[in-house]
Amino acid sequence: MSDWNPAAYARFRGLRLRPALDLLAQVAVLPKGDVIDLGCGSGAVGPMLAARFDGHRIIGIDTSPAMLAEAAASGAYKRCEAADIATWHPAKAPALIFSNAALHWLGDHATLMARLAAMLAPGGVLAVQMPRQHDAPSHRFLRALAEDMFPDRFDYSAWRPAVHGPADYARALAPLGHVDVWETEYIQRLAPDLGAHPVRRFTESTAMRPIAERLSAAELAAFIARYEAALTAAYPPEADGSVLFPFRRLFFVLTV
Repeated sequence: MSDWNPAAYARFRGLRLRPALDLLAQVAVLPKGDVIDLGCGSGAVGPMLAARFDGHRIIGIDTSPAMLAEAAASGAYKRCEAADIATWHPAKAPALIFSNAALHWLGDHATLMARLAAMLAPGGVLAVQMPRQHDAPSHRFLRALAEDMFPDRFDYSAWRPAVHGPADYARALAPLGHVDVWETEYIQRLAPDLGAHPVRRFTESTAMRPIAERLSAAELAAFIARYEAALTAAYPPEADGSVLFPFRRLFFVLTV
């Protein structure tokens, strides 16, 4: 995919930041070592990590140059590094690996989480939040329409969601340390948008990106027209024009 668009992603900054703060609230005392913001994006959570863990170096890791530039400009990070989460490895054992809305882009979570946990210092913490929205209309429509309209490019017959259920993570992570797993469905109220359905605005900078980037301008316009019609039926406007958008997220905090 092309580089992320920080401005588009930041359109719903408050709604995207709240889960990170809910996750952060469950992280207790840390041992010595760095705090890694894994998949830091534009650095929205960096200042909160720096304030909460004063005395620890805060390190931002992401693949997006545009996002890393914004994160570095926040001043919250000791340094920001470009790296692929799938192959990243710290130079020394960190006290905390904090990952907000990043690991759902990777597969084989049993192997991934065990690998990340093994990097931690004794008593270290792996704190993760991931969207688990794949069965909701907002995301299901994306796959169904892409496959229906452009079968030459999209085939989801073998597709499986990367994020599993809470009990799956509780079982898989229990041998690695003490784990707390939970799930929250946020009822997000999205403000009216004269140019688009609000849910489309929310997904266009994340879940819709891998589809949009494989379409021409004319194809994308046709796709958006059908997607918005489906969204209007699934997420009708309230009396004030806003839309209620339930969004499910999975969390865990593992202490090794």
